[in-house]
Amino acid sequence: MPRFHCLSDLAIGTEIELPVGAARHVQVLRLQPGDGITLFGDHAGGEWEASITHMGRSSVRVQPTAHHAIEREAPRAIHLLAGITANERMDWLVEKATELGAASITPLLAEHSVLKLKGERADKKWAHWQAVAVAACEQCGRNRIPLIRPALRLADWLAAHPAALAAAPADNTAVTTRLLLSLRPGTQSLHSATAATGSGPVLFLSGPEGGLSNAEEALALQHGFTPVTLGSRVLRAETAPLAALAALTLC
Repeated sequence: MPRFHCLSDLAIGTEIELPVGAARHVQVLRLQPGDGITLFGDHAGGEWEASITHMGRSSVRVQPTAHHAIEREAPRAIHLLAGITANERMDWLVEKATELGAASITPLLAEHSVLKLKGERADKKWAHWQAVAVAACEQCGRNRIPLIRPALRLADWLAAHPAALAAAPADNTAVTTRLLLSLRPGTQSLHSATAATGSGPVLFLSGPEGGLSNAEEALALQHGFTPVTLGSRVLRAETAPLAALAALTLC
């Protein structure tokens, strides 16, 4: 059954108008009144069965008929801090990270990033990546859209998220494991670094093409990130965080 993201207040028996993008997709699929679709939003969670009630020239109205409290989230929250890659590779990273269950994705304006974003261009890219994540959720069955943060420098992210970098509480609850993908000598394997961390949240930091600069790596180490490796092969910038995500979430 086709799935669509819809931020309207969904309730059984009410009639709502689909967002423009979803309505256009319904029309492309040549669905008709009486056909069923699945809706999901960001508020109540789960997903809704709905029936098409009206097909207009440019609008589609539907009526939710049942709610199912189904979630398909990863067993642990993985937050990606990924250096912005060139061309469409960042789109690919956002799409696949969403499919693999990332809880949030922060595009980093790293020193070695080829794509430099600011102002209106940065806003447009952020909106585009949001749309990529929504489309990926529609396809893969997730009912929660990962948080796509605006692009920013690593130093600014660290300054804005002191809670994620706080020392472990006395009862060891909600400890965030901080991992830095690095080629420096003495790194641990991803498995070793996470073997004793249970199901707590993970921050995974990786760079763009060319990796993070020495200064950026040093800054991350100062804030408690553990350098890790994914093995003997050097993966592309858009592949490495996805490999880590798969290792941490597909179980």
